[in-house]
Amino acid sequence: MPDYEELVGFVVRSIVADPDEVEVTSQRNSGGAVKVMIKVSRDDMGRLIGKRGVTINAIRLIAKAAAVKPGEKVDVDILED
Repeated sequence: MPDYEELVGFVVRSIVADPDEVEVTSQRNSGGAVKVMIKVSRDDMGRLIGKRGVTINAIRLIAKAAAVKPGEKVDVDILED
């Protein structure tokens, strides 16, 4: 099983201006789907989302691509303060 938390964390830390403020957590629900939650500083929120959500959608696509071979479902969400 891929470590989605580490994968998403690596990508997000490469994008934001303050990588020390990045927190990525994950949990598996009763249905077996993995939910990855991203928390970044308020200043980096726009950089993470991107214009019209392009950046966050690309991160979601990377996580879903990693989940294809093991046959898992992954959701990536952003936590706001």
